[in-house]
Amino acid sequence: MNLPGDLPLLTSDAGLEQAKPIELRRVCLVVLGGESFAIDLRQVREVFELESMTPVPGMPASLVGVANLRGTIIPLADLRQSLGVSLSTTARYVIVVRHDAHQIGLLIDGVPEIQEIVAENMLSDSEASIKGGHRFLSGLVRVENRVSGMLAIPSLLASVEDAVMEPSISES
Repeated sequence: MNLPGDLPLLTSDAGLEQAKPIELRRVCLVVLGGESFAIDLRQVREVFELESMTPVPGMPASLVGVANLRGTIIPLADLRQSLGVSLSTTARYVIVVRHDAHQIGLLIDGVPEIQEIVAENMLSDSEASIKGGHRFLSGLVRVENRVSGMLAIPSLLASVEDAVMEPSISES
C-alpha cells in the first residue's frame, strides 16, 4: 500500500540488466598473392620494407631466405604457395610474427591495416574447415564486407621448425 507522497516502485527499475561488454580482437590484415589474411595483433612484432634478402641453400621451399633487421637475423617465409594463392605479385614488405620465443618474417604484398573485430564476426576453426580451411588457418574473420582467413601462427612456426629439422637426404 502506498502512502500519500510515496512513489510507486516500477517493476522495470528493479531488474535493470547490465549490458554485456563487447569482446573485441585486434587483427592485422595482410595481403598475400591478392588474398586477404588476418593475424592476431598480439603476435605481430613489426613490419618493415624488404630491402634485401639472403637466400639460404638447403632450406625448405617455404623459407626463401633471411634478412638482417637491426642486427637480428630473421628467417623469411613465403606462404603464397602453401596457402594456394597467386604467385604473380612480388612481396615488398615483411611482417615479423612471434609465438613464445620463436619469430619469423612473412613476405606480404603491401602495408597491413589494423582492424578491431567483434566476436560475432569471428568464425571458428570448424566453420573454416567446412569452407575449405587449411592447416595454417585457425578460422575466418569478417571485416566490413569481406572474409579473411585467420593465420594460425603457432601452427605455421611449428611447421617451419619441423621442415628445418628434417634430416636432409645425403647422397652416397
